[in-house]
Amino acid sequence: MNIEIWQFILFIILAVIGGLVAGFFITRKIFTKQLEKNPPINEKMIRAMFMQMGRKPSEAQIKAVMKSMNQHR
Repeated sequence: MNIEIWQFILFIILAVIGGLVAGFFITRKIFTKQLEKNPPINEKMIRAMFMQMGRKPSEAQIKAVMKSMNQHR
């Protein structure tokens, strides 16, 4: 059972392509699961952060912080 060099190279290339495709889908699944578990910051979280600092934020302050965070993504 001898294998030609071109067949060996073809198997290696196919294995690398298969690994990349599988890695992409596995990474995407893990990433979406992490986003569901730890959602990005929202207005409610910003409001709670201001309250912990002892301040009652205005709606304009909350909108400004949200705009600033969205610009730096």
